[in-house]
Amino acid sequence: MTGIKEQKNPVVLVHGIFDTGRVFDRMIPYLKQRDFTLYDLDLVPNTGGIGLDDLAKQVAHYIETTFDPEQLIDLVGFSMGGIVSRYYVQKLGGINRVQRFITISSPHQGTWVAFCNQGVGCIQMRPDSAFLRDLNRDVAMLKQLDFTSIWTPYDLMIVPANSSQMPVGRNVIVPVLTHAWMLTDIRSLASVAEALATPLQSDRQFVYTQHSQKSLQNNGNT
Repeated sequence: MTGIKEQKNPVVLVHGIFDTGRVFDRMIPYLKQRDFTLYDLDLVPNTGGIGLDDLAKQVAHYIETTFDPEQLIDLVGFSMGGIVSRYYVQKLGGINRVQRFITISSPHQGTWVAFCNQGVGCIQMRPDSAFLRDLNRDVAMLKQLDFTSIWTPYDLMIVPANSSQMPVGRNVIVPVLTHAWMLTDIRSLASVAEALATPLQSDRQFVYTQHSQKSLQNNGNT
């Protein structure tokens, strides 16, 4: 029906390696001006010293303790945070409550820069790692939600830069000159806002409703 404005979901922001939630200080006011409600958390440790699967459990805990069980959310992950968020979505039940999922300059196929650090999380982000192979075997799951990968071909942290490309969803190229500028360049911010404002197909909304109901039923039976 015309004249009915779709309600915006709360948006959870997940930072990358060596960052905290403060890395989104430019993005947060930009999105707030467009009537989005933003949440961010600090992953601990942020050095790649523990597995990305363990960091994903922190994301799951944050979402479970911050929002009501029936609250659907949108999720934005930057760099390593995009891979952490993928693990939450694909392996920890996040697929049941995330409607829009955006990654920004994330090493979906790995990055050679990860060989500079021997931490478990960095080993998992190396090209052809067992961790990424496992995630990418299930990548078709992301077709169940509205997924967007935003990346730049000039990225020197994600090597090769096209590692951020995905075989599902939308791939949006924003030609900024550095990895960090992906969170400050107006073109990147506009791409995030556009992806978050994308109207959901009615069948997707129905699927999420069913997932939410099943989740509530399962919680009530435990």
